[in-house]
Amino acid sequence: MKFLALLLFVAGVAFSQANLPVLGDGYQNTPLIPGTNWHVHDNRRPYPPVVTPGAFVSVPAPADAVVLFDGTNMDKWCKGDGKPSGWRIVDGYMEAVPKQGSIRTKDNFGSIQLHVEWASPYPPKGTSQGRGNSGVIIMGRYEIQVLDSYESTTYADGQAAAVYGQYPPLVNVCRKPGEWQSYDIIFLAPEFNDDGSLKKPAYVTVIHNGVVVHNHVEILGPTGHKSIGKYSRHGKAPLSLQDHGNPTRYKNIWVRSLD
Repeated sequence: MKFLALLLFVAGVAFSQANLPVLGDGYQNTPLIPGTNWHVHDNRRPYPPVVTPGAFVSVPAPADAVVLFDGTNMDKWCKGDGKPSGWRIVDGYMEAVPKQGSIRTKDNFGSIQLHVEWASPYPPKGTSQGRGNSGVIIMGRYEIQVLDSYESTTYADGQAAAVYGQYPPLVNVCRKPGEWQSYDIIFLAPEFNDDGSLKKPAYVTVIHNGVVVHNHVEILGPTGHKSIGKYSRHGKAPLSLQDHGNPTRYKNIWVRSLD
C-alpha cells in the first residue's frame, strides 16, 4: 500500500507539473534543479511578485573598500586575456560595448561584500533574454543576472537578480529601463577538501534596490545555460561583468573582503 501511495503521489506531481500554464519562453527538457520540481529555465516556474522599490540611493564606498570603478578610468578591469577592456566611459559610468566581450577585474577575490550600480539600456530593445542582458559573475563562475525585467518577462530563474539558472529572486523590484539600480551582494566562497572534493558550498545574499531578494541561499554549482555546473576546486578569482550584446551601464562598483 505504501508503494502504491508513493506511485500515486509521484504521478500526481507529474500530472500537476505537466498541466501548469506556460508563462513565457524557457525550457522543460533541461535538468531538474536539485530540491525542486522545476527544470533549469523552466517556462512554467511562477514569476516573483512585483514590488516597487524605494528611492534610488547611491552608496559611497566605505574606507576599507577596494574601489573597482569610480567613473574615471578602467584601470582595475581588463578582458579575459588581460588586454584593455574595450568598454567605454561616458558621463561617469562604463558601458558594455557589444562584441568587445566580457570584462574582469585584474585582482582576485574570495568571500566578499560587493556593491554594483547598473542601468539597462533606454529606450529598451528586444524581449526576454535579449533585453538589457548582462551579469555580475563572482569568481568567474557564479552569476547574478542583470536584465531589464521591468514589465518584461523571461524564465523566472533568468530574470533580473536571479541566481542564474537556480533561483528566481523572491520579488521583482526592477526599476524602469534607463534608471539606476543597485545590487548589494554578500558572497561566501566555497571551501574544498585537500582531495578537491567540496567541503562547503558557496552562499549568497542579494539585496536589489534595497530589498532582500536572496537570503543566504546555497549556490548549487557554477552557472551554466540550461545546466547546473559541478563544483571543482578553485581559489580566489576575478569578478566579471558580462557582455551579452546589450549596452548595459555600470557605475560606483566597490568591494570589501570577508575572508
